Amino acid sequence: MKIWSKGFDNAPEIDAFTVGKDRELDLMLAPWDILGTMAHITMLSEVGLLGADELAQLLPELKKLHQEAVEGRFTIEGEDVHSEVEARLTAALGDIGKKVHTGRSRNDQVAVDIKLYTRSRLEKTVEKVTRLFNLLQEKSEALKDVLMPGYTHLQVAMPSSFGLWLGAYAESLADDLVMLKAAWDVTDENPLGSAAGYGSSAPLNRARTTELLGFGTLDYNSIYAQMSRGRGERMVAWAYSAVAETIGRLAYDGCLFTSQNFGFLHLPDAFTTGSSIMPQKKNPDVFELVRGHCNRIQGIPGTLRYITGNLPSGYFRDMQLLKEVYLPMFDELDSCLDILCFALPDITVTEGLMDKPIYGQAFCVEEVNRLVEAGVPFRDAYRQVGHAVQDGTFHYEGELHHTHEGSIGNLCNDRIREKFDERLAAFPFGRVAAAIGKLLQNA
Repeated sequence: MKIWSKGFDNAPEIDAFTVGKDRELDLMLAPWDILGTMAHITMLSEVGLLGADELAQLLPELKKLHQEAVEGRFTIEGEDVHSEVEARLTAALGDIGKKVHTGRSRNDQVAVDIKLYTRSRLEKTVEKVTRLFNLLQEKSEALKDVLMPGYTHLQVAMPSSFGLWLGAYAESLADDLVMLKAAWDVTDENPLGSAAGYGSSAPLNRARTTELLGFGTLDYNSIYAQMSRGRGERMVAWAYSAVAETIGRLAYDGCLFTSQNFGFLHLPDAFTTGSSIMPQKKNPDVFELVRGHCNRIQGIPGTLRYITGNLPSGYFRDMQLLKEVYLPMFDELDSCLDILCFALPDITVTEGLMDKPIYGQAFCVEEVNRLVEAGVPFRDAYRQVGHAVQDGTFHYEGELHHTHEGSIGNLCNDRIREKFDERLAAFPFGRVAAAIGKLLQNA
């Protein structure tokens, strides 16, 4: 029996098409749907729509269901997680279970489920980004004096260092935290109580459910609470796309720099794969797959846009399809972060690269600057060095003097860490943990 049933049944074909992948995807949302219900009925009791004795029976039952969901034992036999929870409560407690939907719609239920789920996944991703940031900074410091060629247009350009290269990706992650915090802020707004998109005549206290679930604020306008479906997911996906761009580019460098033509980096044999026909091959498949996954993640905001981009205000079933694109994104990015954190400590670099003649021209700008310091006008110095390169007489044996902020002689890793830590501290993870912990404790 469907919770919306009016005494008639759909054709099985209609059921199969409209339910789609909801059951399997809703298993991911089940713990959060149950928490949302716990907060909602607590508020219903406080405003007089549910008896204290009824609340005392419902909360322990919901806590048991929540534990099932967390442990992966929760199953869905009905249409979706919302109807399953209500059916379980009704089977266990009778008519009391039928009261939990008062003042709600499945529209605001799924909206709050996705926000609660997203918030928890953002916290996990930020933890993984932090771990990768720490590893990059550690490697950057350890390798700050090991030179490598820098490139523009894939042509040898100027001296760089492995420390400068790795530090660049660390600072990129620091900027990605800005995007992740923006995603958090959009997610940290409570849509519960907006019902089907037009509120309810029931005397709901939306501020109370906001407090119980640890949200920072509300989606105030009931219509906007529904309109934000798709838009909110897209903004989170943009943040994940930013992280994917950073680590995907790092992976691309890894593919390039481990090739024989470069030979800058070396993966342990156990981190490579082989060829079925070429016995010499040691392929950097880890880097290639990270790159592929990250490219796919960067396409997710556009896909989400196509699903909901031409909808007017209000709720539409199109929004159900968002979950199929959106929910798998979190595991996909997190697995890339995990594998890079696993591989990075064991990657080794080639020392003495800049002693090779092929990289000699990387020191051209050093010679230009030496001549400028000796009083030669820059443009004349530029031409002198350019002629020396053309006639094959260019040679540089001086020392490197890079002292400004962000150069190979002054990486500013401490400043980058300050930037990262300041942005990390802005996430109110403690507030959320305290609220959810209290909600479960009181059940």
